Amino acid sequence: MRGEAWSCVSRWDMISGVSPEPGVYVARYGWNGRSGSLIIGAAAFVLVALTVPMSLALRVVTLVFFGGGAVVFIASIATRRVALRVDASGITLGGSPARYRSTTRLIPWADVREVVLWRQPMPYGRSMRYVAVARRGGAPPLGGRRGRRAGKVTARALTPGVSGDTLLASRAANLWRLDTDRMTAAVAHFAPGVRVIDKDAGQLTGPPAGRPSSKPARHRPR
Repeated sequence: MRGEAWSCVSRWDMISGVSPEPGVYVARYGWNGRSGSLIIGAAAFVLVALTVPMSLALRVVTLVFFGGGAVVFIASIATRRVALRVDASGITLGGSPARYRSTTRLIPWADVREVVLWRQPMPYGRSMRYVAVARRGGAPPLGGRRGRRAGKVTARALTPGVSGDTLLASRAANLWRLDTDRMTAAVAHFAPGVRVIDKDAGQLTGPPAGRPSSKPARHRPR
């Protein structure tokens, strides 16, 4: 699964940057307001660590954590790696910046039940938007046994209404920009029977709940 996902991303996006397929939606890591704020914030902590008197241990921890994080963020933005892709093969969830290859996942349409947009509450009244793939029963597990157990525990504690499996198949719209309209149009184009559910706005596309579509997903000719 990992090799297939990375091959798909590399072939169509990492080389040419433009897919010849109509209807494909691709979002890449890049500069936006949130990514700029994160990098500026990390840089501010690095500056504090370099200029304000503090213990050596605290200085080292601050420089490694915030300085290292800023480097990873900048590297991810500079490489313009794929964060989310919707095409005939399914939905590709780009990996985390620090472990991109090993955490990138391609979920084929046969395993996709719904696409869910949800928000994670954050301090000071803010929230983080997520794109999640709710998979069909019997789909191959994502991650190892320990990862699945951690996903269930985290979902119960922090994300009411989101299952552990769906949490593992979620990606935060962080360091990249989600175009909901284009993503929804791509899902409708390649998989008319898959619903897109926005927890804020309700159902965006797909057959009514409880009524499966007779239209098969579109697949790339081989």
